[in-house]
Amino acid sequence: MSAKINILVAEPISPKGIDLLKQNDRFHVEVKLNLPEAELHKIIPEFEVLLVRSQTKVNAGLIAKASRLRAIGRAGVGVDNVDVDAATARGIIVMNTPGGNTVSTCEHSFSMLLALARMIPQAHASMKTGKWDRKSFEGVEVYNKTLGVIGLGRIGAEVARRAIVFGMRVLAYDPFLSVHRAKSLQVELAELDEIYARADFITVHVPLTEETKGLLGAAQFKKMKKGVRIINCARGGIVDEKALAEAIRSGQVAGAAIDVYEKEPPPADFPLRDLPQVIMTPHLGASTMEAQESVGIEIAEAVSELLLEGTIRNAVNVPNVDAKTLIIIQPYLAFGQKLGRILSQLSPKRVEKVVIDYSGRISEVDTKPVTRAILAGFLEQVAGKEVNAVNVMSITQNLGIQIEERKSSDLKDYTELVQIIAISTEGENSIAGTFYGSPNNPRIVRINDTPVEATPQGVLFLMANKDRPGIVGHIGTLMGRHKVNIASMSLAREKQGGEALTVLNLDSVPDEKCLAEIRQDPDIYWVKVAKL
Repeated sequence: MSAKINILVAEPISPKGIDLLKQNDRFHVEVKLNLPEAELHKIIPEFEVLLVRSQTKVNAGLIAKASRLRAIGRAGVGVDNVDVDAATARGIIVMNTPGGNTVSTCEHSFSMLLALARMIPQAHASMKTGKWDRKSFEGVEVYNKTLGVIGLGRIGAEVARRAIVFGMRVLAYDPFLSVHRAKSLQVELAELDEIYARADFITVHVPLTEETKGLLGAAQFKKMKKGVRIINCARGGIVDEKALAEAIRSGQVAGAAIDVYEKEPPPADFPLRDLPQVIMTPHLGASTMEAQESVGIEIAEAVSELLLEGTIRNAVNVPNVDAKTLIIIQPYLAFGQKLGRILSQLSPKRVEKVVIDYSGRISEVDTKPVTRAILAGFLEQVAGKEVNAVNVMSITQNLGIQIEERKSSDLKDYTELVQIIAISTEGENSIAGTFYGSPNNPRIVRINDTPVEATPQGVLFLMANKDRPGIVGHIGTLMGRHKVNIASMSLAREKQGGEALTVLNLDSVPDEKCLAEIRQDPDIYWVKVAKL
């Protein structure tokens, strides 16, 4: 009889999920909660599976000691507390539970909105002290008010639905949300400045990324309608806490309801703590019996299927394909993600459709994992690190983006070629890539149908310009003046004196001053920088 598979449950998970695992005679399940880091490091070599929630830091040091570990299961949406790269390098599968807490987080967000409108927690606290103070807690109706929803993913869309039922007008900002999807949700698409000017309530439902950190800060609060109310049940850091406190003290913002914080728990000098206009909860978005039971059962089922059947479900770092196909598509997984990432930075944000063309040998196998990798790269700016090969299709569906795969065995100019086309109401943008000689030598060979040859790494600088003598030297001089080193260069043109495309691989990102100087040249039509 084979030895049992040891599973360590390191954080509280639904008893139903644990019971599901214990029912199988092949599993030995140990529940050891809230272990000190040193103790966890000491015992981890004994286990093949580690199940956690959000507190346990599954870092490179812990993974290095986990000599038998085959899988890490995160009972929740994100994997912020798991070093996915370190796990991947060790061949450890990382799984999560996408979608398990959507309703709970949505309901908490809307509850916070209602509590904020009617000052319910403040009135409750007053009553508990024996007071009967009706005048101090005059609230506002949400009926006929305007709600600005920033981020229309799973949770944002559910909040919008509930707001509409309550008779609210919903303005929605999501750079990737299609017009068709917006109509189906009965929301009005708007840019951020329009939401700031019109919204009575603003709720954020975006991941924390470089682009969204401090998204609502001092400059944004000044643009908002006086008396606006702010809700953040998404991620700490999206709202600048100090700037919010100042905006509330000045009367620009009437109040705020906050469930997430830059530092959790908030420090003693937290600027929002003493403001009576602020409602605070301790990161309770997913803290319902239903959500915890759902994610606990979901991760237990995923682990069971992996260990007993070899089926990979909800993995963030492994494609769900057989070994033979994986050998063929493996190089395209990372390359495709980079191509998608570049294209998203070159395209208009409100894309209606993405078309992926596969030509040559790659077209003869199951390309769905490559498509998912491409889309994951394409959607990183809107979905952040939470987007992965598992949840990317549901994210694109929520955004109303159509996906089309096309395959051709025609070799044309290259033995193999992958081309991605992003289609919006403003037109099309495309990028194509292949491998030169070996899977270790990827190349971008076409941008918007213009032939180029560029390496997909580091920082890409792209410039459309008039084909005239001296312009490349001019750019090189400006880059040098701003201490930006050019690693390689690719030039292409339609015809002599016509429009040319310049692609540079840079060692660092040019600052805004450098880019502004470049854009001043009347013969330069546009400049874009894509970070990999």
